Amino acid sequence: MQKDCNVEIREEWVEIPTYPVGKPDKNPMFLEKRVYQGSSGKVYPYPVIDKIYDEITTKRYKAVFLENRYLQIMVLPELGGRIQRALDKTNGYDFVYYNRVIKPALVGLAGPWISGGIEFNWPQHHRPNTFGPVEYEIRENDDGSKTLWVSEIDRMYGTKGMAGFTLYPGKAFLEITGQLYNRTNQPQTFLWWANPAVAVNEHTQSVFPPDVHAVFDHGKRDVSKFPIATGVYYKMDYSAGVDISWYKNIPVPTSYMAQHSDYDFIGGYDHSVKAGILHVANHHISPGKKQWTWGCGDFGKAWDRNLTDGDGPYVELMTGVFTDNQPDFSWLQPNEEKTFTQYFMPYKEIGVVKNANTRAAVSLELKDGKALVGVYATACYPAALIELSGEKLYLSCRADLSPAKAFTAMVDIAGETEQGLQLRVMADEHTELIAYRPEQEGLQPPPAAARAIPANPRSLPTTEALYLAGLHLEQYRHATYEPDRYYLEGLRRDQEDLRLNNAYGALLLRRGQFAASEKYFRAAVKTATRHNPNPYDGEPYYHLGLALRYQGKLKEAYAAFYKSVWNAAWQDAGYYALAQLDCINRDYETALAHLERSLVRNYHSCRARLLKTAVLRTLNRREAAEKLARETIELDPLDFGAYYESYLLAGASGDETKAAALDGKLTAMLGDREHNYLTLAADYAAAGFLTEAVQVLERLAGQERDEHEISPMVYYYLGYYYEQLQSPQAADYYKLAENASPDYCFPNRLEDIDVLQAAGKALPAAARAAYYLGNLWYDKKQPERAIACWEESAASEPSFATVHRNLALAYYNKRHDAARAQAALETAFSLNPADARVFLELDQLYKKLNRPWKERLALYREHQDLIQQRDDLYIEYVTLINLSGDFEKARHLLAARQFHPWEGGEGKVTRQYVYAQVEIAKNNIGRQEFAEAVKHLEQALVYTENLGEGKLAGAQENDIYYYLGSAYRAMGLDGKAEACYQQASGGLEEPASAMFYNDQPPETIFYQGLALLALGNDKQAQSRFNKLINYGEAHLYDEVAIDYFAVSLPDFLIFDEDLNKKNQVHCRYLLGLGYLGLGQAVLAKEQLTMAQSLEVSHQGVHTHLKMLAALLAK
Repeated sequence: MQKDCNVEIREEWVEIPTYPVGKPDKNPMFLEKRVYQGSSGKVYPYPVIDKIYDEITTKRYKAVFLENRYLQIMVLPELGGRIQRALDKTNGYDFVYYNRVIKPALVGLAGPWISGGIEFNWPQHHRPNTFGPVEYEIRENDDGSKTLWVSEIDRMYGTKGMAGFTLYPGKAFLEITGQLYNRTNQPQTFLWWANPAVAVNEHTQSVFPPDVHAVFDHGKRDVSKFPIATGVYYKMDYSAGVDISWYKNIPVPTSYMAQHSDYDFIGGYDHSVKAGILHVANHHISPGKKQWTWGCGDFGKAWDRNLTDGDGPYVELMTGVFTDNQPDFSWLQPNEEKTFTQYFMPYKEIGVVKNANTRAAVSLELKDGKALVGVYATACYPAALIELSGEKLYLSCRADLSPAKAFTAMVDIAGETEQGLQLRVMADEHTELIAYRPEQEGLQPPPAAARAIPANPRSLPTTEALYLAGLHLEQYRHATYEPDRYYLEGLRRDQEDLRLNNAYGALLLRRGQFAASEKYFRAAVKTATRHNPNPYDGEPYYHLGLALRYQGKLKEAYAAFYKSVWNAAWQDAGYYALAQLDCINRDYETALAHLERSLVRNYHSCRARLLKTAVLRTLNRREAAEKLARETIELDPLDFGAYYESYLLAGASGDETKAAALDGKLTAMLGDREHNYLTLAADYAAAGFLTEAVQVLERLAGQERDEHEISPMVYYYLGYYYEQLQSPQAADYYKLAENASPDYCFPNRLEDIDVLQAAGKALPAAARAAYYLGNLWYDKKQPERAIACWEESAASEPSFATVHRNLALAYYNKRHDAARAQAALETAFSLNPADARVFLELDQLYKKLNRPWKERLALYREHQDLIQQRDDLYIEYVTLINLSGDFEKARHLLAARQFHPWEGGEGKVTRQYVYAQVEIAKNNIGRQEFAEAVKHLEQALVYTENLGEGKLAGAQENDIYYYLGSAYRAMGLDGKAEACYQQASGGLEEPASAMFYNDQPPETIFYQGLALLALGNDKQAQSRFNKLINYGEAHLYDEVAIDYFAVSLPDFLIFDEDLNKKNQVHCRYLLGLGYLGLGQAVLAKEQLTMAQSLEVSHQGVHTHLKMLAALLAK
């Protein structure tokens, strides 16, 4: 650094120890009912990576450093544009968790995720590309500050997200400017959570504002008092009064989000080093204040090991903008930009902050008639005035404030009430840096938890309620409730309802049902114009224009768009749509006029700015075009279109040097990511600039790469554009597309529909185009169209395995045709027996179809090479080995592998580990090898590190302690036996459903009963067994639905679950256990046998049928 006041920004290669990940799965992952972070866990069109390697390597990353006198910030554009390190240079404190290794775990939406630093999540949490590269650009600003911009266009919904990281001279904060832009024609939803990790220990405390008295769980499904929790939260009993702002007090994975705060900050503080972190943002648009922890128990420690090699535990202090919960999505209208600013800063020495802004932070702690005052500043303020007043002036002094040294003072305030105090810090007589007045005390009634939308739409009382329910399900991207049913029920009651027609039409439009959507938009328009032709809201007209345009009815679309702009709200999008059609008609002057009107309403609309630049260039108004392109780059330093127009303009003006420089920059910015090229080309083509669209795509197609490495969609689009240009090259590109590698080609844009359909018409046989279009239709919830396309593809190219695999999913999940699903999936596997994912899906289908587990085990033994490739296959193999009774082999198999669980999918491998150890111990007891039994049971209580999971606090291990008691009793150690039986007899006594990894296993109550019998407490034992029977009888015929507020349901990833059947198995299992405990062998056998007939691979049923048989044999 040349001067202390300077800001430096630099690119630098850094070497970081890294655990590699596997290649993305080539099969399209639809995962349509996966629940992730409380909303939809769909990943399509992204591929999924579910392989993590255990051998560490050293990898080079291009890092960007921002540095001033006080701070050093390191950003990794290769890994989602995350902040990898944020260092306070004044004391050497990493104010965000600095993970010195890149150690991915299966936490992200699409797989790999790393801990540490600050992750930026949009348009949903743990965003799809959190582990992928982003575009970036460095800027030096006139005020001496330096900015790094990172950007990407989301492939799932088409929105663009940017973050600008700025350091200022002499300021100890990092400013983050967010820019979110909806570059699509329809409203989209989003959330933004910045996710800083903070290193923690037993001295670490989260710092929430003093007006936060209640916190919510995900989806606001549960609520707790704060900071002193006094109830049950995350199944932990805090009734004694526990301060959950301290990491050391939360033993299990826990999220909590502030219900409300009128303050602008959140932070964390390590009392052992007297240093912490603060986030500051306008609470009116940044209400989200959240803490997440894995918990300080064994479970959390296992996840710490999964994510780092030595940097220890962390918590996440997340900060939400336009969102206050997860999930909590907001809307972006077509072409809308939302901007905001966040600040992250270190602080020191002053403890728990009571107020903070970008200039300063203050603390005020009262004890025994004294006040401890603390002030920290983010810049140098010489001779700042610090005053504490109440009934009188208790403190008035001047101090030199700076980021290097905080101010603290102990002040005598005897007789003063806390609420009567005010702390002020002034830079001078007229400039207040910060102030704080303690909150008034009073009883704070806890807020009510959220209520689920009824599963049956007919139970909602009004059409308005149905409209709002459907809209909410769309907005929050609900994983298992579909908005269609609510809209259609409303339309059944009132087919003329304006809002329902418009909303349902928009839903159909999103799904590519253009003609069907037109019907509903016309109905909405008819209702809106019932009394006069000039409706209050132009949205139905705008949507009608889109539906007509997608159908090629351009004249009618033009009229609809024009009517939409009669309303101010739709002038931005409506005039832009009109300008596109003007350009198609080559009426560039009219297009220019319409674009001017669009930009009056939305000056930052990058798509309108691009089109205006292209129109000006076409009209040979180069100077105006160049000026507009420069302005666009100022607004968005990573706007592909503005750079491309600048490149074209430089070429047209004969400035070869400038053109070459821009060409190189554009190539570097677009990278090798075909999504960027297709997005830019589609913007041009939508306005009839087909030559430019072709040129953009030929930049990628012409790169020195194997043609099979180019996405087929690039070739299809080139064929489509050339066909519109009436060029014979169209056929060549369509053929290239058909012969290109299908790997990772997962189309999902509405524009893709026309392109793929055109290819199908142009070629005598287009098996791959039909396959890709089927993928798109399935993603758009059009399963019958998908099946038709896939069947056409399979007929044309029967040797293509993936299309048969996709058909199997559709046959089973949509047509409920298990036989055809099995045939299709068996065909897929026979065509590609090296595909471990397809083998997993085939086995899961066999399991769903209740194929005998011995036959499934035989298949696993035939495909050992595939089993080694995937944890889920390996665990299922171990499960089958356990079912076979070869528990020693299961134990050795489990010991021979390092497992990598999915977050939310924990419990599978540890369940088999415990099962094997307990069953070995039971065999030992049967052979009177009691000491050996005790050894295995004690091992069952401790999870080995290679399992990748730790034990949850409060885990119920009734069966283990029951058998320990039995072993000790047989050894004559009655004291130990009784202690174990007492431990086995405790825990939750009420049966419940078991769906999540932390739910009570159903057999725990059974073993409570057995333990009570062993203790001679027959009455209490019978109570336990009767509770099992009562629950089973009461719930056997329940109609079961997935929990509306489910946060994670990893099991529902492939084939739809028959929840009623699963419930019947569960209830009959409980009935069987209850009767078994009461000694009613006939009834026990009847219920357990019925359960087994429904699910032959049910491990618990299998085990207890063996127990029953052994008892009967005696």
